[in-house]
Amino acid sequence: MTTDRAEPRRHFPPGQSYGRKRGRPLRAERRRLFEVRLPEISVQLPTSGPLDLRKLWGRTSRQTWLEIGFGAGEHLAWQASQHPEIGLIGAEVYEAGIGSLLSALDREGQENVRIHHGDATALLDALPPGSISRAFVLFPDPWPKRRHWKRRLVSTTGLAKLARVLVGGAELRLATDDPSYLVWMLQHILSSPDFTWTARGARDWLERPDDWPETRFEAKAIRAGRHPSYLRLIRRPQDS
Repeated sequence: MTTDRAEPRRHFPPGQSYGRKRGRPLRAERRRLFEVRLPEISVQLPTSGPLDLRKLWGRTSRQTWLEIGFGAGEHLAWQASQHPEIGLIGAEVYEAGIGSLLSALDREGQENVRIHHGDATALLDALPPGSISRAFVLFPDPWPKRRHWKRRLVSTTGLAKLARVLVGGAELRLATDDPSYLVWMLQHILSSPDFTWTARGARDWLERPDDWPETRFEAKAIRAGRHPSYLRLIRRPQDS
């Protein structure tokens, strides 16, 4: 195992909650979608004031769900197909993942997804209070090295940002296959004044619900012998 001392240090801007943005070059078709389709469904953050969600969905008033770090987009595309009446915003920085989601949306003809290509914290700061009815943070980067723990999205600061944008009674779904991050998540969840963990028994967090599709990253973790955990939280009413 590479130690912190042996590994070259990478420098990240303060508050950055993600790692790399690019991998292999996109294939021609996905590059076309990235250049043509992405601008059509991109979330443009305002220079001041809150984001106007009504402008994302045109004249249609939609309940809005949010997925932070959607990876290759399988979960987000599945939720969009199962809930055409819901508007979904996905935040991701990794270009290959965005390309994969764009390809799926183009293939299935789904129109109820918008994409924020950038750091999710900027999006969270721009969203109006109580504007999100469900949120997903599935298999985020665990930032396993101690010096990077401050970049973990599920943290005191991150949960407070999520609580601000979630309506009272909204569900927040978290997942991880990293044991140390699971302990960290639970410590922060149980100390949060804003969320209630819904689990009543081990099956509630060891088994993935039927309306929670498997992603390729999850399948890869299981093949490697890692055991994912699935956490479902409820945003407490803001007057409690």
